[in-house]
Order: sequence, then structure tokens, then C-alpha cells
Amino acid sequence: MSEQKTLVLTGASRGIGHATVKRFSAEGWRVLTCSRQPFDSRCPWPGGEENHIEIDLADPNKTIAAIETIKAKVGGRIHALVNNAGISPKGPGGARLNTMTTDLRTWGHVFHVNFFAPVILARGLKDELTATKGSIVNVTSIAGVRVHPFAGAAYATSKAALAALTREMAHDFGPLGVRVNAIAPGEVETAILSPGTDKIVEKLPMQRLGQPKEVADVIWFLCSDQSSYISGAEIEVNGAQHV
Repeated sequence: MSEQKTLVLTGASRGIGHATVKRFSAEGWRVLTCSRQPFDSRCPWPGGEENHIEIDLADPNKTIAAIETIKAKVGGRIHALVNNAGISPKGPGGARLNTMTTDLRTWGHVFHVNFFAPVILARGLKDELTATKGSIVNVTSIAGVRVHPFAGAAYATSKAALAALTREMAHDFGPLGVRVNAIAPGEVETAILSPGTDKIVEKLPMQRLGQPKEVADVIWFLCSDQSSYISGAEIEVNGAQHV
């Protein structure tokens, strides 16, 4: 009987994360979900509660402590780590926080969740990923390469840094047999979208929003044997928005 594979996923409770749990569960994987919220019994997948880790990725000490919790649940083997959790704070009335209006604490908060947590988790789970010749996927953003009308400066720069980190990690983890890639979603139909997104969508070549499942499918591809020689890549999932 073949081994059941294990995914560790941050930011699992909605949107792209939620679709990713469903995609991997459908392939027979065990999914360990990590998010700020406690497990929601409405989540439609088996074994959800015992495979859920409540963790505040904004707190480095709690992130480091959670590594031991994860290790205790996986028995030395993790086939994939998907760093999907991300925050994009807004100002009063949903205003965009730019480089002049983002205070230092907010910069730190965003970078802890969006950038430092992926480093801490990947490094902390290195042995478990090496044991399976596993895969790491970092979720970046189109906002990492251009000024976006809604995504704030801290969010955008944290995603640009995460893209550079993906390259560095691919270099460092490669000799261990672990692949590291990123996906950069554009306008995907999730709760993070701001009012006014429809104006962006009109100008997209594909003229529609992406669906969370379409992003989850690319994450699945990067964690599967179908992508066994892809590492250090950032795949755009944005309906040609970047052109």
C-alpha cells in the first residue's frame, strides 16, 4: 500500500487555502491546516480537527513553537509545505496603506506573516521535507512586481521579498532534493478582494476573475511528480494581467 502523503498549509481557512485543502484531500493527501482561526466544523474535509494547528504567524515565538507541534503530528515526513497565509492591512475606510501611511508596527506585522513565517517553517521542517524529497510552494502576488491599486506597500514589498526568498531557498534546498517554487496570483475571487476590482477585471486579457480552484490546481502541480524538474520558478496565475 502506498504511503499517504502529507501537506502542511498555512492560511487554510478561506479562499485559495480552502480550495487547496479540497484539492489535496481529493487526491488522498492528509492536510495539516495552520491558521489564526480555530478549526471550523463546517469545513468539508475528513480529519480536519485533529489536523488543525491554531497559530498566529505574526508572532515569531509562536511560529517557532508551532514547528514542534507540527513535527509531533507528522512522524518525520512532510511531502509539501505551502506558505499561503498573507495579510494586507488597510487604512480607515479601506484606504490603501502606502509607504508614507504605513507605520513601522504594521510593516513588521505584515513581514512576520508574509515573509518571516515561511522562512521559519521551511527551515524548521527541513528534515521532514528532505525525508520525502518534498516540495515547498510560496504564494506571492502580482503586487510583488507592480504598484497595485489596492494592495498596500507593506504587502507588495513582502511578496517581492518572498519571491526573492523562493529563489534563495531553491538554491539552498536543491541539494537536499527539495524543490521550492512560488505562484503569483492576480485577481482571484476571494474575500481579500477590494471594491473596485471589477475595473481591473475589465482590462485583463481574459476579462474575468480567477477562481480559487484554478490557483489550487497550480499548487497541486508544483507539489506533484508532474513538476519534478521545476524549482526556483514563480508561476503567474493571473489571466495574463502581467503582460
